[in-house]
Amino acid sequence: MKKLTAILSLVLSLCLLAGCMGTPVVYRCDCPTEGEQTNTGNGTSSDTETPAEGALKTGLAIVANAKDSTAAAADADGEAKYDVTVVAVLVDAGGVIRDCIIDSIGTSVKFNAAGAITSDLSAEVLTKNELGDSYGMKAYGGAKYEWYEQAAALADFAVGKTIDELKNGAVGADGKAVDVDLASTATIYLGGYVAAIEKAVANAQHLGAQSGDILKLAILSNVGSSAGVGEKDGTAQLDTDAAAITMNGDTITSCRIDSVQAKVSFDAAGAITSDISAEFATKNELGENYGMKAWGGASYEWNEQAASFASYVTGKTAAEVAGIAVNEKTAPADADLSATVTIAIGGFQALIAKAAK
Repeated sequence: MKKLTAILSLVLSLCLLAGCMGTPVVYRCDCPTEGEQTNTGNGTSSDTETPAEGALKTGLAIVANAKDSTAAAADADGEAKYDVTVVAVLVDAGGVIRDCIIDSIGTSVKFNAAGAITSDLSAEVLTKNELGDSYGMKAYGGAKYEWYEQAAALADFAVGKTIDELKNGAVGADGKAVDVDLASTATIYLGGYVAAIEKAVANAQHLGAQSGDILKLAILSNVGSSAGVGEKDGTAQLDTDAAAITMNGDTITSCRIDSVQAKVSFDAAGAITSDISAEFATKNELGENYGMKAWGGASYEWNEQAASFASYVTGKTAAEVAGIAVNEKTAPADADLSATVTIAIGGFQALIAKAAK
């Protein structure tokens, strides 16, 4: 026993001398070693290092479309109608989902047959979880359970399963719940939510989360960038930013950030002029195609800057993130952060503050 104690004491001493002590949650050496995790600059990390026991992957998915949009007519406004699903997950080394949060946004921007916006662009855009009972499935649709309750039932059902087990046991070909217990609560179409969970699991990465950490999801959306027809076609635009973080006490142990700009164009007669049949790619999915390097002359693309910010705030408290110094454009003033992040981070800080509540 004395010999074992001596060996453990020696190992700890060597690690301290080598500067190997990391945050209270994730222990890493400062120097890269063979197979160490490295940032790939696309909002993810390479997964080549051997994760520590209890390490979990953090995943985030945004799935957005405007397929139900309609053109304006003489007697009715046109409508850019958005359906956005956001999912955060924690996944273990065996591919088993250890936590899951599902949320959604259903909103629209209206425009008339003269190409003018008729919606209030300053109105707050709330998620379905935030709307709660006000979403109205009970009051107006006669449902037994509200949307947020049904989404939570699916998220709870996913925990403890791999994505294959979830897909094979959750829904049938009609997208409705097959499992008896799940079907007793979730009567809505689940196919799209299961697909979003699969997407979040597929992009999950080891970013510092450990077993026992708390998963949180924050979403901020607005339609303020929409504009009626002028010299160019009008644009109905929904901007949605999302952050999945994990926390141990007050400390952020992992962070993923993504964003989507969902745009529907229309002309001076209120006809839709953009393709509304496809899903909108997120900024992480667009990568260099987002164009900050090609068209804006930036040194780093949006996805790279978001990943750098996420890495920078890992190990910090929400209060410390809120206190990051910024300039008049809310771009970081901190030298280490501003070396790779030149975009405004006020929105990122707001996401972290919301998630940490």
